[in-house]
Amino acid sequence: MLIRVRDLELQNLEFDESFQPGAIEFGPDFRQTGPLLSKGRAELIVEHRGHKENVEDIRLVGKVEVHLEFGCARCLEPVEQDVNRAFDLIYRPLGVDRRADEASISEADTEIGYYQGEGLLLEDALREQVLLETPVRALCREDCKGLCPHCGRNLNVEQCHCEQHLSDPRWEALNEIKKKLQS
Repeated sequence: MLIRVRDLELQNLEFDESFQPGAIEFGPDFRQTGPLLSKGRAELIVEHRGHKENVEDIRLVGKVEVHLEFGCARCLEPVEQDVNRAFDLIYRPLGVDRRADEASISEADTEIGYYQGEGLLLEDALREQVLLETPVRALCREDCKGLCPHCGRNLNVEQCHCEQHLSDPRWEALNEIKKKLQS
């Protein structure tokens, strides 16, 4: 759904959208297992920056709900998570804040997104909000043992019979120095 600036000049836009799995791409590591529900409004905020210089920002306020599945960081078993996130976002035209020289930005500036062209895709904003709510590294459980680095078995399910202390021959020189220092 494209939120156009010219449409927002006439009136605010209320949205209540449902996106089926696959409609929004979250990347290869995530699987949407149910509909993504979003509800909110988009409005135009005109920022006056001086004589005849106005910036048309899009304010997006709402919430998003979805059920996701992704792999455990240690054993790759599925981890499920419900995302339920409220948002209040500002999007500014791309390039309007560009400065000729380097300048520091305030913390408030980090909260601003940018749109290009005639408006903003709602799907892009929702994808960003969902991904911000998911952990960078999720575990299926706190005591997950992961996979055996040699045979690839899931150590939560079965024990493997691999030699536990296989050493890399490239470290042998350091092991010799360690032995000499300990004697």
